[in-house]
Amino acid sequence: MTPNSALLKLRDNSPLVHCITNYVAMNIAANVTLAAGASPAMIHAPEEVADFSPIASALTINIGTLSAPWVESMKAAAIAANGAEVPWVFDPVAHFATPYRARVALDLLALKPTVVRGNASEIIALAGGAGSGKGADTGDSVRDAENAAQTLAAGHDCVVAVSGPVDFITDGARSARITGGSELMPKVTALGCSLTALVGAYCAVAPSLDATIAAFLHFAEAGERAGADAGGPGSFSVAFLDMLHTLQPGDLDEMRVSWN
Repeated sequence: MTPNSALLKLRDNSPLVHCITNYVAMNIAANVTLAAGASPAMIHAPEEVADFSPIASALTINIGTLSAPWVESMKAAAIAANGAEVPWVFDPVAHFATPYRARVALDLLALKPTVVRGNASEIIALAGGAGSGKGADTGDSVRDAENAAQTLAAGHDCVVAVSGPVDFITDGARSARITGGSELMPKVTALGCSLTALVGAYCAVAPSLDATIAAFLHFAEAGERAGADAGGPGSFSVAFLDMLHTLQPGDLDEMRVSWN
């Protein structure tokens, strides 16, 4: 499925996306999902996630602000999503920062996410390498993470997406790079986390590799257009949400995608 046809299907279906994300990202993740054309649900209570995940069209899990009840919710939601054949996306935010986060990330990875999305340092470390990340910020280039992404994807039968100036997406056999975006994007808190939610929205309407490429391309196209006239991170954030909404099927420049 092409990115533009995936966007058309997203807009036609407005899928319900169950987002378990961190406190910092909740607002922007919900707004990005809405602006793109999907419907977010920010449900995280352990008492209800197992009942809710099967009725959603996709699930996304982000470990940015962990606590024991949230970990319980994440695992229950992933298990329920798998049981209902609902695709789910895992964002292992700074999982290398502490032993607790590392254990949680490996436990969630073992629950077989459909897509793993992270920055270069997160992907390198999740594949067992030694990255140079500091907190949620990457210290490695996307190129440095490409082999780790391919290994992780092949070993866990999932799509792995590495965010950066040129994004890299692979299912272990096929790989694509996506150009675009704006240098202002890293200056807006939790914008990467919101991309995880958007990947989930696209996974509800398209095969996982196609969905991930479409989500990243939608992000890159909106980011580049929004950044052209933005005066800084604040005005960019507003313009970016507007552009996610304004872009129509046919507006995504598929020449931004190059295949290995």
